[in-house]
Amino acid sequence: MTAGELIAPEVRESSRETRRGYDRATVALALLSILLAVALVAVYVFRPRDPSDTSPEVGFARDMSVHHAQAVEMAGIVHDRTNDTDLKYLTQDIILGQQDQIGQMEGWLNLWGLSQTGSELPMTWMGHPVQGLMPGMATPEQVDSLRNLPVDEMNKEFLRLMIAHHQAGIAMAQAVLQRTNNEQVKLLAQSIVASQQGEITVMQNKLVQLEGAQAPGAAATPGATPAVSGTPTGQ
Repeated sequence: MTAGELIAPEVRESSRETRRGYDRATVALALLSILLAVALVAVYVFRPRDPSDTSPEVGFARDMSVHHAQAVEMAGIVHDRTNDTDLKYLTQDIILGQQDQIGQMEGWLNLWGLSQTGSELPMTWMGHPVQGLMPGMATPEQVDSLRNLPVDEMNKEFLRLMIAHHQAGIAMAQAVLQRTNNEQVKLLAQSIVASQQGEITVMQNKLVQLEGAQAPGAAATPGATPAVSGTPTGQ
């Protein structure tokens, strides 16, 4: 009698079932590994791509950061010099809001593995590159005037400059909304449009108030867009 014959039939059957169980488990694991590999490939192939160095998203982040930085600078000058409570609040909102947005845009560029500045001219991503100042930006001389003008004149000049600055910022945000599918970029651009449109209305009304107080009897229509003197050369 062989060794195999000494093993009870039920034991042999149990052994065969065990082997079959191992075989089924091996096949299942192999199929699972294949499915995971396919899933990983699909994630890689279909995942959203980071914007390229010359994309609208990257151009917007770089240009709007520069644009915002000047707004923060001008608002900081006026915040320190003005004695007008309305302008104190307005300039503080501009400083805090636009510094936060600059941080978001710099964070995107870091996440995308790109530098904060590029080799292309400003606004190339919009289809009309500019040399020097972007539209709406004040000249260095106009920024310095906020440091040197009498406070009452500074208040009005700041409003004129910032209205033009915001109008150009809104145009830039609207341009990227027409060119991007990136949800983060869209949300920030929409926020810029909404907040700066609201601030333009506030500034226009405040400028009418200040100019009316300076020149009693002048026919000023509340809410009308005032004539802008000292228009930034970049516009």
